[in-house]
Amino acid sequence: MNYSIIRYILGWIFNFQAFAMIFPCIVSVIYGENEVWVFLICIGICLGLGLLLTYKKPKNKVFFAREGFVAVALSWILLSISGALPFIFSGSITNVVDAVFETVSGFTTTGSSILADVESLPYSIIFWRSFTHWLGGMGVLVFLLMILPMNGGYQMFLMKAESPGPSVSKLVPKVRTTAMILYGIYMLMSIVQVVLLLIGHMPLFDALCTTFGSAGTGGFGIKNDSMASYSAYNQVVTGIFMMLFGINFNVYFMLLMKKPKQALKCEEARWYIGIIAASTAVITVFIANMYGSVGEALRHAFFQVSSIITTTGFATTNFDLWPAVPKGILVLLMLIGACAGSTGGGIKVSRLIILVKSIGKELKQIIHPKNITKIRLDGKVVEHDTVRSVNVFLVTYLLIFAVSVLLISIDNKDLVTNFTAVAATFNNIGPGLAQVGPIENFGCFSNFSTVILTIDMLAGRLEIFPLLILFMRDTWKRF
Repeated sequence: MNYSIIRYILGWIFNFQAFAMIFPCIVSVIYGENEVWVFLICIGICLGLGLLLTYKKPKNKVFFAREGFVAVALSWILLSISGALPFIFSGSITNVVDAVFETVSGFTTTGSSILADVESLPYSIIFWRSFTHWLGGMGVLVFLLMILPMNGGYQMFLMKAESPGPSVSKLVPKVRTTAMILYGIYMLMSIVQVVLLLIGHMPLFDALCTTFGSAGTGGFGIKNDSMASYSAYNQVVTGIFMMLFGINFNVYFMLLMKKPKQALKCEEARWYIGIIAASTAVITVFIANMYGSVGEALRHAFFQVSSIITTTGFATTNFDLWPAVPKGILVLLMLIGACAGSTGGGIKVSRLIILVKSIGKELKQIIHPKNITKIRLDGKVVEHDTVRSVNVFLVTYLLIFAVSVLLISIDNKDLVTNFTAVAATFNNIGPGLAQVGPIENFGCFSNFSTVILTIDMLAGRLEIFPLLILFMRDTWKRF
């Protein structure tokens, strides 16, 4: 283990946190809030730790997958703990466990909250709470790759450890340039959404916070009713952008490079859009009689499907009151998630495709044992290692899911609450059903269960293995 490079990266994480807190500090000044001192103190703490850890540059800058996974896991843990300080120091959340839960929910773009009255919070705290979504959406380490002076191609290990999905590839030969392209696309789409929301007469503060939530597919609402009180236009705009941010960013890169044919070849994106269209149609049929018109029912159905499959978690209506079939579809969408290489969470559509094709392959080999069948995705053969990693991921996912449901059952909540609470946190979605439904919150759980759900959020955002590798003895051996 190259401890010096880990220490150096963690130092830059604290520096990044200090820089990020400047923005809510500015918001606090604009609105004349006393929280400006809270953020200045937090900036001082983070900057002090950051400078201390980065003062001495590592002599050995070589690191591999092990260092990449450890750096990413520790970075997100420290980012969440330091990010909770404004909540604690301002008195917005007095329970440390709850404050860390709220912050982890922000950075992991989950959107689950322990707060019952969001609108009572200071503007700067609301801004920071929403801004953590935007920061965590594309990935903090991806941002640092644009500025950290690392050579030799080792940065790819960091990107692979942090980016969601079964595989990550460079868009261009240099990892640093790839990171810049990804963040460029991310920022451009965010700016476009803000402008469109402003056209719909949404206040600038609301437009920024809503964009942070939908770009990062996080879903922290700044209103107690989430998105229900906004106009139909703004709901549709948000619904469309949630869907767009759930698509693999490689597709947008291909479009920018004027390669529409390659972009259209993305099988995962076609499945993703197909799932959204089919789910929206079925749900609309079942809830049509609950709303004034089919158009209104279609709007609510599309918004919730887009929100849940992208693991954003915004809501325009209390979907916990919908019939069993629509709620069942939403629970399945919670598990599926968005595309690999997007800001969305969940198992990912690409893994679902590989799993379905693996089942088809096994059935064909039973009928024709001598035939050699290859699994293809986007016309390319999927390597055996990728199929194996998908299978291992799914088994690990189900095991952690089951254990988490069992552990939080100690609070004696009903099964629907426990199951959907784990589904909502582990898949980085936000709301569940029953006691953690769209108009409820996660404040009903004990500190023990809150810790379990917090770990689930981190494990879900980091795709499980970067977090698990911290507990292996061999991880910490020097080389």
